[in-house]
Parts: sequence; C-alpha cells; structure tokens
Amino acid sequence: MNENIFREYDIRGIVGQDLTPQTVAVIARAIGTFFVNHNARRIAVGFDARESSPRFRDLLVKGLSSSGCDVLDIGQVPTPVLYFAAYTEKVDGAVMITGSHNPANHNGFKICLGHGTLFGEQIRAIKNIALSGHFSIGNSFSRTSSDAENARPKIEIADVSAKYQKQLLQRVAPGARKLKVVVDAGNGMGGVTAVPLYRRLGYEVVELYAEPDSNFPHHHPDPTVAENLQDCVRAVIETGADLGIAFDGDGDRIGLVDETGRIIWGDELMILLAREILKENPGATIIAEVKCSQNLFDEVEKLGGNAIMWKAGHSIIKAKMKETGAALAGEMSGHIFFADRFYGFDDATYAGARVLEILANSDKTLSELLSDLPPTFSTPELRVECTEKQKFAVVERIAEEFAKTNRVITIDGARIVFENGWGLVRASNTQAILVLRFEADSEENLMKIRRTVEAKVRQFLQNS
Repeated sequence: MNENIFREYDIRGIVGQDLTPQTVAVIARAIGTFFVNHNARRIAVGFDARESSPRFRDLLVKGLSSSGCDVLDIGQVPTPVLYFAAYTEKVDGAVMITGSHNPANHNGFKICLGHGTLFGEQIRAIKNIALSGHFSIGNSFSRTSSDAENARPKIEIADVSAKYQKQLLQRVAPGARKLKVVVDAGNGMGGVTAVPLYRRLGYEVVELYAEPDSNFPHHHPDPTVAENLQDCVRAVIETGADLGIAFDGDGDRIGLVDETGRIIWGDELMILLAREILKENPGATIIAEVKCSQNLFDEVEKLGGNAIMWKAGHSIIKAKMKETGAALAGEMSGHIFFADRFYGFDDATYAGARVLEILANSDKTLSELLSDLPPTFSTPELRVECTEKQKFAVVERIAEEFAKTNRVITIDGARIVFENGWGLVRASNTQAILVLRFEADSEENLMKIRRTVEAKVRQFLQNS
C-alpha cells in the first residue's frame, strides 16, 4: 500500500495504481474499525460521478458492514449533501467517495466522525489500522435484540436530496430583483443541486456542463485556476448575465465571476459575505486562512467584527469555527463555511445562493458592491519543489530570519508583514512543496517583497 494516499485531510490516490480493489477493501475495513473504536454505529455513505466511485461504494459498504457498522447509502450526491446527511440524519459518521477537483483517474475518501471532518492524527490513525491489519469483525456493538437477523449490521438506502433542497430554499431570501446567472459545473456534481435550486429561487440560469461526466470533457473542475473559468467568463459576457458561479468536482468549492467577466477570488467573496453577515450579527467572528488578502481582515475589523487568521485546510477551518462560534469562514480555494443560517460546513451551492440573495436585494452590480476596496496587487499561489524534510526546515528558518526585522505571523507557515504588503512561505500539507504568496499596495512593492523573500527561500533550500 502506498502510504502517501493518507493525506492531511483525506485519503486519495490514483485509481488502479494507488487505489486497487484490494487496497480499497483494506481502507474500508480500516475506516470501519476506526468508527467502531469511536462508538460510531451508523454511517452515511455518498459517492460522486467518477467511473470508479460506484465500485468503491460497494467495497466501502462491505467493509463498514463487516466491521459492525450500519450503513445509510445516500447514493450519488455532491459532498455537501453528504455533510448535510451527517447533520440531519440519525448517523454517527459519514464517508464521501470523491476525487474532488483532482484529475479523472483519481479518487478518494472524505471522512466525518459526528459533524467533524477528520484530519491529521485521525487520518493517520486510519492509516495505522490499515497497515496493521487488525480490523474490527462483525457485530462489534452490543445490541438489545436477541434476534440474530436483527443484530446484523443493516444497509439502508435513502434519498436526502429533496430534504436538502427544501432546507436551502428556506434559508435564503431570493429578493425582488430578477437575475441571470451562469452556472458552470465543469461536469462535476455541483450542477446537480445548484441548477434546480437557483431556478426554484426564481433566477434565470444559463447552464454550462451541468451534466456529471467522469471524463470532464470541457475543462477541469477546479475554480481556483483562471483557465478553468474562461468558459464561464465568456458566457457571462455573451448572455449579459449578472454573474457566473463555477464549482469544483464535488461541489464544495465555489468560483465567482462578476458581470464584467472579472474573476472574484475567495478572499474578495468573503468580504462581500462578511459585510452582509456583520449587518445582521454585529461583532460576529469571521475566520479566514493565512493566504487571504489583508483587505479582508481589515474590513472585518473596520465593521466591528472579530477577524481570525487561521490555518489552511477545510477540516481545520471547520474545527476552528466550532471552537470560536464563528458565523462565517473561508479559504482562497473557494471553500466557504456558513454557520450563519446554516450548519457550518462548506457548501458551494449554498454559498452561491447567498451571493445571489445579496445581489437580488441590492440595486448595485456585483462589481459595484466591491468597487470601494483598496486596490492591491498580488501573486497567485507559487509552488516551489523541495523535499519533505526541507519544507518545514526552510519555513522555520524564514520565520527566524525575518523576525529580526519584521513582524512574522506563524499560525501556518511564515506570513511576513512589510510596510507595504506581506509575503507568505508555508509548507504544503499534501505535497513536497513550499507554497508562496505575496500582496502589496503597488506592482513595484509587490516585486520588491517577492524578490526579498524568494532570495532567502533559495538560499535556505541550497543550504539545507
């Protein structure tokens, strides 16, 4: 077994290479044993539209059952619908089979215990069970029935999508303004929920690639990459739409395009949402990850909110929300988490509905709603290859070096604060790379900060 399939936030790998039927069967029993060890008896299971997902679902259900878990099979759904089931059905845990935004030949498992998504030590605990081969067997829970048939683990099939749609309709106010929205699902799962919901809310929907297709024939379903949003941009301009909403492969991350065709990244979207939430919830806590613009943190504080900068990672963010009682959280990647009027998990369909609500209850365009932000200049995420050993050592040395002259935030990597901007160096949680990002008040200052930090990164890599 390739141990690298056990990542920081999930389990994932290449189908047929890392994830063979034999490997998935072992993983399924390890997950089941983990649940049994944590007194989780009834588990919801969902899967995405990838070619391998139905086969993996069968193996997962068999492995969970053999470990002594009851299974609630909710079928082919976006990941947020699986999360919704974890909150609204009588289950103790949940597993989503999905390759998310990864290439078509990838797949994986996102795992929830109770309402929390597993990460870090919990994922490593499942890895250790899988490698040890010490699995829970059969009826591991004491049951009240003496009937052997009733005492066996049960497998039930349920459709929770209608309940999900009904609840989302009740949690947004569509507004009087008629809007036209382009929905680009990238042949992933997002269109399954977003297209019918937005139409039921009264909006005109222009569909792009809403039918799930495991080959992703039009473009890759990752809205963090500008190239993947170009069809959405063109459709917005050509149809005169008020905005465009794009989704990743499993529907938990959102991309946004305004009426001019400009891409609005995760931190700007967070500003738009935070402004509305803080009107209704003065002093609310808003969490954003360390790669987000300083504009976001400044805006939340200016409006009287409590801005928290935190580590990247959807599981980590959700845990921090629960700890702090935050109303909203988000990442540059488009994971947006609402506890305000919602459950606190990342759901791109719901996030899109909240954006539509804001726009439909305003007389401004989307670009006008964000036009007052101070201009900033920033880089995308820059990736520097290195070894697993190097990446943490370099971040530590960067933090020590710049702390001599600058304020350095070490929540997640080293975010170095300069007079006119900031630079970030952090170790990826999932790959042997360093992730760099820079922001400043001018192009000139951006390049100056970038050159200063990158020079030190190169120096420390050479010497490590």
